[in-house]
This record gives sequence, C-alpha cells and structure tokens, in this order.
Amino acid sequence: MAAAAMLLPAVALAHVGSPDVYAEGNAGPYRLLVTVRPPLVIPGVAEVEVRTIASGSDAAAISGIDIAPIPLTGEAANHPPVADPMTQSAQDKQFYTGSLWIMASGSWQIRFTVNGSQGKGVLSIPVPATSSSTLGMQAGLGAILGGLGLLLVVGVIGIVGAAARDAQLPAGASPQPAARRRAWIAMGVALVLMIGAVWFGYLWWRGEADSYARYVYKPLTMQASLAPGHTLHLNIEDPGWLPSRRTDDFVPDHDHLMHLYLLREPGFDLVYHLHPAQTSPGEFQLALPSIPAGPYQVYADVVHATGFPETLVTRIELPEISGRPLTGDEARGVAQPLNSPQPISGGCPVNPVAGPRFQLPDGYTMVWNNAATLPAKTPEVFEFSLLDRSGKPAHDTALYMGMLGHAAFVKDDGSVFAHVHPSGTASMAALMMAARQNQPSASNADAMAGMPGMAMSEASPKSAALPNGVGFPYGFPTGGAYRIFVQMKHGDTIETAAFDACAK
Repeated sequence: MAAAAMLLPAVALAHVGSPDVYAEGNAGPYRLLVTVRPPLVIPGVAEVEVRTIASGSDAAAISGIDIAPIPLTGEAANHPPVADPMTQSAQDKQFYTGSLWIMASGSWQIRFTVNGSQGKGVLSIPVPATSSSTLGMQAGLGAILGGLGLLLVVGVIGIVGAAARDAQLPAGASPQPAARRRAWIAMGVALVLMIGAVWFGYLWWRGEADSYARYVYKPLTMQASLAPGHTLHLNIEDPGWLPSRRTDDFVPDHDHLMHLYLLREPGFDLVYHLHPAQTSPGEFQLALPSIPAGPYQVYADVVHATGFPETLVTRIELPEISGRPLTGDEARGVAQPLNSPQPISGGCPVNPVAGPRFQLPDGYTMVWNNAATLPAKTPEVFEFSLLDRSGKPAHDTALYMGMLGHAAFVKDDGSVFAHVHPSGTASMAALMMAARQNQPSASNADAMAGMPGMAMSEASPKSAALPNGVGFPYGFPTGGAYRIFVQMKHGDTIETAAFDACAK
C-alpha cells in the first residue's frame, strides 16, 4: 500500500509559496505570455500555457509553437531533445497548451520555437524543478487496498491448505485425519511466509522512500543576527539536498549577489530592499541604515552558478537603529499597516488600506492599472504607472538596476513571497544564461532586449525617453489578501509604493 505514496509540488524555490513560473518576452517578432506549472514529482510532467500577445492579423500570423525541455547548464544544454508541438485552443486562437517531462531536479529551461508568417522566433524561459515532500495514501484508498490485500493473503493460505489436503485424494473420498493435519501445517507455513513477504515488501518500500527522501528539496537555512556597529550578519547553511549544491557559488543577479527584503511585521507597513555583501562562503554582512524597531520578516534571493534560484527566509527582532543613509540601489517604503481593523469578505479587506493610487513622499504618484480583485492561479500582467507632481506621466523615468521596476508580492500571513521583474518570475541571471544559448555571440543587453522593460539603457539610444509604466507577469498562487510593493526610479530617486490586492 505504501507504494501508492504521492509527492507534493515544491513551494519554496526562487520564491516562497509560489511555485509556478510566469514570463513575458519576445520569440523573435512574436510576443508571448508564458505560464509553466512545474511537475508534482521528479521525474514528472510540467504543464505549459502560452498566450500570444497580438491582435487582428498578427494573431493569425503564428502557425505553430514547439516546446522542448533543456538543462540550463552543462553539456546536455547543447543537445536539446526533439521538440513537442503545443495545442492551439479551438475557441481562443491566441492560447496554446502543452506538457513536457522534466527528468531530474535542478535548473531547466523550456525553449519555445514559434513559426509564422514573419519567420521563426525562439524564446527560452528558466524553470527550477524539484520535489518537496511526500504525502501518505488517502484513507479510503488505503482501506480498499488493505481489504484486497487481506483477501489475497487468505486466498493464498486457503489454496495451499486445499492442495495439501486434497491434491492426492481420490474422487469422492473424504480426507483422513492425517491429511487434515498436513493441511493445517501447510497453511501455518503459508501464513508465516506471507507475513514474511509482506514485511519484506514493507521494509523494501520504506528503504526506497528513505532513499528518495534524500532528493526532496530542502531549502538553504539562514540565521540573522545583529553584530556590533549595527551590522546585520547572515549565516547560510546547507541542511543537505543535492551533493552538488554549494554556498559559495552565488552569481550576481542584476548586479548583486543577494537581494534582501526586510518587512516589518505584522502589518508590512515598512519595507527595505537591501544588498548584503558576501564575506566568506555562506556568510553575508551589511551595515544597516536607520531602521525603526520591530520584528522583521527577512527574505533573501540568491542564484547559484547553475542558474538555480533560492529564497531564504528568517526573522529578526531589531532595536531602533540610527545607522547610515540609504545608498546606491537601496530603497525604503512606508505604507499603512495591511492588517488595519476593517471588515473582511472572502478572506480580503472590504476597503483595502493601500488603494490603486499611492502618494509618494516627493509629490509623485504611482498608479495601479489593474482591478484590485483577481482570480488565483491565473496569469496577469500587473501594470503600474508613475506620475509627476502635476499628475502627468513622468518624463524623467530611469532604470532601476537595469530595468523599469521591481515588484514584491507578499501574502498577508507571509506564506507567499515573490520578487518579480518586468520579464516575470525567473531570475535575471538564469534568463541571461538561457538567452545567451539562443544568441551565443550577443552581449547581455542584446540578448535581453526581447524581454519587456529590460536593459533598455544599452539596447536603445541614450536620448530615448523611457516609458513611465511597467508591467509584471504574475499569478497569485492561492486566494487571500496580498500586498504588492512596487519600486520605480525617476532621476536619482527610487520610489517604493504599496498596493493591496485580493485573490479569489
């Protein structure tokens, strides 16, 4: 019965509680909105959805989309398998679905090859794949299989007894006492053998399960402490997972080895986006800026050299800190507490504290252009605009760490955290690894030029004005109340706005 055990999906890889991959990008002349739902087990099947972002004749220009799973790094990345065609919806010609086998844990990419009237286009989206836990058999199914197993054992014992008693008995004759004793002895031996076989099977399966459990994803652990001089010390340890995982192979992800979010609990009314420096393998430090006292939830994004991303989670209680001012790419945001007392409907506030317009400290305004209530597990491009002090589109928009903006989606209980870019949920380091395979001779800026809101300062003329809006492809993993922190930059000022959303 234990052989029917099933595995649950991973929930804490590049993000916390948000396993699905969302992305937007260009496959040559064709723009795609991609959703990848990773497999429940490894090996397992990933479900893939694509919506072509076009209208009119442009939508009909695509004749087909093929997809192939490829390791992100290593020699196998140079030998892609035969691609599988996606299925076009009969009702919605811009919607395609497909499925792919992922055969091992680690960093993968799904390569999309689009054919159409404008030629062929290619887009690769990184997908981290793991299994995270096991789930026992359902009680009803266990009872059914247990009953059938008991019937099988009783049947085998009965057959052995009948064979020992009646196999040599003439037709019409009654068994003698010696034959009956022989039957009871045979049935006793059969019972012992059956119990031994069942016990051996149990031990064998438990050994297999224990062996597989070593490959169940175990996130890196992180401990945070405050050292003298208001220095935040982060210690990262590997609890044991894949032998190849290390704590000294992190690569820069849009210019920083670690992206650290400090969110003050319980209302998420204060957020810091900081970048600790690595001092030794598994050790990071940061001299903290001025921070009010309180309990803080800590989320830290890192990316391994293989392109495998992880988000590390811990908590820390901080005293009032009079530290240095914010510098470089560091940012701070203040909002009303998410959990302010108010009526609740369907798990969400009736009147969200942070509405669709957020007034920024310097007189600028950030506007959320989507509805505040959206369905869960549904891809959406969350669109935001920056307005100047006169309420007009900002003309001094600047790139923030090489892109038009960053967003962090956080559920009110802290069970979901996703750091999202204009290209989607994949890390930029992994995206560049995949993009360079499609364009081996291209620079990072040229390879990323097909992703929305990415590296535009290098890919476009210096005099070109940047748009005042940015979109983030994402889908809420579960229903409930969320807070969205959005960061954009104008001039030398990094703005942080907060918006409250509801997923149903």
